[in-house]
Amino acid sequence: MFIISLTYIVNLEKVDELLQLHVEYLKEQYKKGNFIASGRKIPRTGGIIFSKLKSLEKLQEVLNKDPFKINNLATYKI
Repeated sequence: MFIISLTYIVNLEKVDELLQLHVEYLKEQYKKGNFIASGRKIPRTGGIIFSKLKSLEKLQEVLNKDPFKINNLATYKI
């Protein structure tokens, strides 16, 4: 299991512009069985994702498809 901590590096207005795409991405990963839980940090500075993928390489491939990562809205700490 991996725990991924996202930290926003842009203002929340930019995050909100792509939030729906990010949610769709998360739903797809849940459907595929890659993620088991996720949620916002409080205060809203990013989020946390729990993944049951066994390979760090595969996890990085999956994370590279996140609209937040593609658009450089957050940093990712695994």
